This record gives sequence, structure tokens and C-alpha cells, in this order.
Amino acid sequence: MVFGQAETVRESLSKYEERGWDELNDTVFNTPWPQAAASGINRCLDPEGRIKDESTPELSDVRREIRNIHQRCTRHVKDYVLREDLSHALQDEFMTVSADRYVLPLKANFKGRVQGIIHDYSQSGETCYFEPMFLVETNNRLQELKREEREEELKVLRYLTDLVRRERDAVLGAYESLVTLDVLMAKVALGDALDGTVIEVREGAVPNLKQVRHPLLAQTGNVQALDISLVEGARSLVVSGGNAGGKTVCLKTLGLAALMAMSGLPVPADEGSVLPPWKDIFVVMGDEQSLDEHVSTFTAQISYIRRVWDLVDENSLFILDEFGAGTDPTQGAALAQAVIDSLLERRAMSVVATHFPALKAYAMATEGVRAACVLFDPSTKQPLFQLAYDQVGASIALDVARENGLPEDILDKAERYLLMDGSDTSAVLDRLNALAVEREKEIREAADQRRRMEHKRETLEADFERKKGRLIKEIQSEAQNVVHQWKKDRISRKQAQKKLADAREKLAEADKPAVKAQKPVFSFESLKQGMKVTYTAWNREGEIVEINQRKKQAKVDVGGVAMWVKAEHLQPASGGQAPAAPKGGKVKGDPVDSIVTLSLDLRGRRADEALAELDRFLDEALLKGAGRLEIVHGRGTGALRREIHEFLKHYPAVASFNLAPEDMGGDGMTEVSLT
Repeated sequence: MVFGQAETVRESLSKYEERGWDELNDTVFNTPWPQAAASGINRCLDPEGRIKDESTPELSDVRREIRNIHQRCTRHVKDYVLREDLSHALQDEFMTVSADRYVLPLKANFKGRVQGIIHDYSQSGETCYFEPMFLVETNNRLQELKREEREEELKVLRYLTDLVRRERDAVLGAYESLVTLDVLMAKVALGDALDGTVIEVREGAVPNLKQVRHPLLAQTGNVQALDISLVEGARSLVVSGGNAGGKTVCLKTLGLAALMAMSGLPVPADEGSVLPPWKDIFVVMGDEQSLDEHVSTFTAQISYIRRVWDLVDENSLFILDEFGAGTDPTQGAALAQAVIDSLLERRAMSVVATHFPALKAYAMATEGVRAACVLFDPSTKQPLFQLAYDQVGASIALDVARENGLPEDILDKAERYLLMDGSDTSAVLDRLNALAVEREKEIREAADQRRRMEHKRETLEADFERKKGRLIKEIQSEAQNVVHQWKKDRISRKQAQKKLADAREKLAEADKPAVKAQKPVFSFESLKQGMKVTYTAWNREGEIVEINQRKKQAKVDVGGVAMWVKAEHLQPASGGQAPAAPKGGKVKGDPVDSIVTLSLDLRGRRADEALAELDRFLDEALLKGAGRLEIVHGRGTGALRREIHEFLKHYPAVASFNLAPEDMGGDGMTEVSLT
């Protein structure tokens, strides 16, 4: 049921509001909930859409009587079969229903021996459906009840229809929310199947796809990933190189990845990939020649460009595969250069695959155009399906022809004609290809080494954090044990203070390495009430709820615990940036030097309750590494203040305490410093 699924989704998402899924929540909760329709349908229909017995009292009564009739008929039929000794005359031991009447499956050759009504025959004619006379009255009553059941069901359906009609917009909103969520879940499933990531689409971005794989081949697990990228200032990429080397696959991969990214689909590429927001993608690829329409390969390409040319602008991507190959090479290359020039003038981006030598030279010499080539193994001439940038590649047509079995005598003649023409540059291009393969190998090895080093660094950091956490827990446990021993009078107050001071020094040493300078800290002047910040000592996020200008501190709520903290011990919350510190600003202070100020409000408590809560509060403060405490007890008669001060005098972890300044509460609050 739609309402059941929608309600389940709403309840599930409401449990995770703290995760900040605002857009997802808006998608699901952006319309009013059809409360009446949902309640009525859930009460009247079961998960399969059948009307429940309890929908109305009348329907419940009718169905209960129908079930009673079934039980009576079953009992009477069994008695009748035994009494008349008809078991050998029946095709089946059980009665059945034909035309909403209870009947017996009687063998056809016994139909004249028993009194009753024959309603129908089986397809083979060997069985007749026979209604004994004693069931006639009962079946007639069953027909009346069936009619009453249909009338009651119709009343229920009319009632539900009226509810849905009255809340039509809300019902449609719930349905559309489910459709949207279903599409999102399908995208998640696609991303999981492709091992894909969500590509960042950013205005003015330079296209850069890292280790992108052809979406249709990504699931095979045997596909070569490519790095497809332009550089700042370049708006066209010309790809050259050998036949069957992967030029067309490169173009298709870019086109499909761009379409997926613009549609909000995960793309089989590495994180960090980025594309500009293309609104149109135009493609000249394949052979659209037609004898019926008198259209050649070249004519089809020209016709397509003519149709779409007025739509091309700076938000367009134009993909051209072997454009101009269907005509004279010299004129085809000149025309391709002119098309790329015009695309550059319109600030459209283009990716072109070519074999034209003139277009290769154009790519190397023209500003705004970047050259790339597909690589092949220098020894075997087999394609490597990799791109090398800022160089051109040989077409190696003769090598491909030899690999595919063309007779040697034809190949020999082709090589002689090539030498006679004087345009054989294969040796130079082969050398460039070999150098490019070697360079790509070195780049991959360097990237692998960098990944290994990063993994090693992450492992060491994780091990350090694990050991540090274990040490802090041991120190906290030691501090708790010292307090416990003092409470049991096993050690003196002086001994307890010394042990607690030693434990705090260990805690300070353990916590120092955790303070990293990777993120900028805040200056006090940049703090604002309501700002989200990270408290570095606990590595937890919180919100600034109050600012004390005199003490240059901010009260931060971290998971329900409010504390006064200096600005230099705060960093931007995850994903945020700290405002720039004012000129001449300076960050100083030890990260564990009285950075935590916890508050406890005991106003209105009886003395025994207040002291018990204060005892627990001091234990928790020690475990959290707090340096200062604020005990709010109010003015009143001063009795509660005297009891608290007397307790603090004998608590071993208390170094000193005094009444707060008048602007901070005066004799209504006591400030405590811990050892």
C-alpha cells in the first residue's frame, strides 16, 4: 500500500533528523500528510488491498455468517457422503464452489443415482458439479449474504474514495514523494553496481574525469580506466592514434559520463572528478549514410551540424568522431579545423577523434586546443587503451591491417607507396609513443607509491589515536580510583591531590599530539552566537550559545554539556572555514590549560540533594578533563552556599574556589579551579 510505504519512509527519516538530510526530508515532507485518507485506508484495507472485516460492523456480521455457512455445509456434506456411501462416486473428497454455490464433484456416470441439481461439467466431461437438495436452501441464503457483502464493500470503497478526493493534493504529494525516493534509491543501486561516485558539476569548471570507465563496460570488471581532462584555457581536445586504440570509446565514455552527471546519476569515476554544467551535448558519430535518401557519410555529418548549429553556445559539448573522413582528406581536415575554430569562438567545448595529420598539427599549434593520443605497446603494437596528453599518435593502419590478416604482398606495396610519397613519419611517432608509454608507467608507479604512503600514514594515525584513547581511559580510570580511595579514607587529601595532579599532567601529554594545525582556529572577534564549531580537546561539534566579552570566552553546547571555552580551542565545524583572524591577532595557550568550564545549577535543591549531585558532577568533570567549574547556588539565605563551600574545602581535586565577580553572578555563583 502506498500510504503504508509513505508512512514507513516518514517515520524512518524522522529518526535521523540530526544527520542533516534537509533536502531528503523536504522531498518526503514537502506536502501535507493526508491524515484522514491514510487513516481510513489503513483501517479498512489490508496490505494486499483487500477490504478488512472490521471496516464496518455490518460487513463483519455478514462475513461471519458466511463463514458459519461454510462450516455447516462442510459438516453436512461429510455426514451426507457417509450416510449415502458416496465416497466412491466423488472425484474428490472435498466439496467445491461453482457459481458461488457449494457443490460436490460427482463422477459423471453417477449423476442419475443421486437427487440434486447439476450446475456444470469439467472440460473432460468426466466430472459434474452436483448440488444435493439439502444444500439448496443453504446456498440460496449464501447468495443473499454475498449480495449484502458486495453492498457493504461498495459502501466502504465509496467512503474511502470520498476521503481521497477531499485530500487529493496531499495524496498525490505522498505518491510523488515515493516516486522521487524510488528514483533516488535506483540511483544508489546504480552507483553501487558501477562502484560510481557523484561527479561535482560546477560553473566554470575545467572538465576533469579521473579514472573514468565506460558505464556500459564498468560492470564487466575488465575495462581500462581513462583520465579525460582539459587544462585551463583549453576548450577543445583532439584525440589521435591507432585504429582500434580506443578513441571512439574515449568519446563515448565522456559523453555518457556527462549525461549521467547532468542527470544526477553516479558515474564510474574516482572522487575529485568535475565537469561544467553542459546544457546540450551534440554528437557526430557513426555512419548515417542512406541510399534511399541519397545521403553519404559526409553529407549526413554536414546535415546534422547544419540542424543544430544555431543551438550551440558556451554551455554546449560537441563530440566529433572522425569528422570529415568521408571526403578528400585535405578538404576534410580543413573543414574540421574550421568547425573547431567556430566552436572555440562560441566558447563551446569539443572533443574530436581524428586520423588527419593536418588536424594533429593544428591541435599541437593552436591556442585553446589540447592534443592527446591513444597509446599502444611499442613491441607488440597492441593498444593499451590509455591516453597521453600534449602529443599526437600515429594511425598505424598498416600494423592493424597486418594484425587482421591482410596479405603481405598488399602490405609491402603499401609501404613502398608510403615511402615514395615521402610522408612516412611513423618512426618519429613510434618514438614519441614509446616515450609516452614510459612516462605513463612512471606516473602510475608514482601514484601507486603515493597511495601506499597515504595508506601507511592513515594506519599510523589510526594506531596513534587508538593508543592515545586507551591511555586517556587509563588515566581517567586512575583519577576516578583516586577519588574513590579518598572517599573511603584510604588516602589523605594531600595524597589524592598529588595523584590527581600527576594524572592531569599525563592527560595533558596524551592530548597534545591531537591538537593539529591543519585547520585554522578562531579569533575571539570572529565568534558569533549560534555558530557551529568543533571543540578540539574532545573533537566534538557544538554550538556557541553565549559569549563573554570580559573573559574573552564562549559558552559552547557540546552534546548537551555547556562549557566556557577560549577561542583558540575552537575550530570550524566539519566542512566549514574559520573567519580570518584580524591583523595582529595571536593564537596562544596550552590546549589543556583550563580550556573546559562546566556549569552546574543547584538552585532550589535541598542541601543533601545538592551535595549528592555536586559529588557526581565533580567526578564527571575529572573524567572529562575539566579545569574550571561554575556552581550556581543562588543567594537566598546563604545556607546552600555554606554547605557547598564546606564540601569543596575537603574535596581533594579542588585547588581553589571563590565567589564569582558581580557581573557573573556575585555571591550567587561559586567558581572552582580543579588541580
